[in-house]
Amino acid sequence: MTALSETLAALRPLDAAAVAAAQEHQDRLTKPRGALGVLEAVSVQLAGLAGIDPPPLPEPAVVAVFAGDHGVHAQGVTPWPQEVTGQMVGNFLAGGAVVNALAAQVGAAVVVVDVGVASALPEVDGLLSRRVRSGTADMTVEPAMTREQALAAVEVGIAVARELVAAGHRCLLSGDMGIANTTASAALIAAMLGLDAAAVTGRGTGVDDATLAVKVEAVRRALALHAPDPADPIGVLAAVGGLEHAAIVGFLLGAGALRVPVVLDGVIAGSAALVAAALHPDALVACLAGHRSAEPGHAHALAALGLRPLIDLDLRLGEGSGAVLALPLVQAAARVLRDVATFDSAGVTDKA
Repeated sequence: MTALSETLAALRPLDAAAVAAAQEHQDRLTKPRGALGVLEAVSVQLAGLAGIDPPPLPEPAVVAVFAGDHGVHAQGVTPWPQEVTGQMVGNFLAGGAVVNALAAQVGAAVVVVDVGVASALPEVDGLLSRRVRSGTADMTVEPAMTREQALAAVEVGIAVARELVAAGHRCLLSGDMGIANTTASAALIAAMLGLDAAAVTGRGTGVDDATLAVKVEAVRRALALHAPDPADPIGVLAAVGGLEHAAIVGFLLGAGALRVPVVLDGVIAGSAALVAAALHPDALVACLAGHRSAEPGHAHALAALGLRPLIDLDLRLGEGSGAVLALPLVQAAARVLRDVATFDSAGVTDKA
């Protein structure tokens, strides 16, 4: 069996008994029933994932920043030069990026995975060298990658999830880096959901109106060229996706198979989650939506996936920033089930 087939075979729904026990437990805590809103649903999901009530605290946590470059950059979809991807990898490794600062605030580790950066990178601590190819091809001219390369990148994500869990991490967070990767995300979302390019393509790093029009047209041309079939999610990924998108697909699947919660970042993770969900009905069993990105395609992806974002701050940075900011909420949801007294144990009178 391949790592992907093994992982898909290991996926299963939330444990029904643990879900029922956690919901009943929530209803006995010293608070009005339902008073913690979405946090109660998160705690129940965590219990169902672990198969026990209360669930273990989702810590320690680690954000995996999957990095890759994109051939569609040649179409002028962003004013940022492509070499910024490799330069930002160096910034992550030096601890100088936003995700480093936010991760330090919440006590999460950061690892960087080179799954497809175009430029040469040094062998340094904190960098996992898993490069499948040096950037994708220009999806407006040819498939972004071969089917075999897409599958290889998915299996990179599975392997990283396995490695991080084996190292003792009990909550995974998705991160990404890749100049022009919101263009690939828009193409993936449009292809998987049958939406027009203009409805799902945003300003990414803050492009002006003229560049946004170029970006929308690039997505349209790629979709017209390949006519990707959402019934073949790996084919869609190969045609218009990115290497980091493919790796995140595997990362989400790997987390689900290992029964470890995974907090999704923004539109890159959202587009990857659409591909994962098309591969298996229980693909997202471990997934929690950290936030809703300002990118328009992300809202469409979250709605289609039935995922409710924990925060909504108009973020559009990537890197895993939104997932890291949401981490304390996920941990708090588990802690409530573990630490809050019930009406009986506290000697508090329940409502009649």
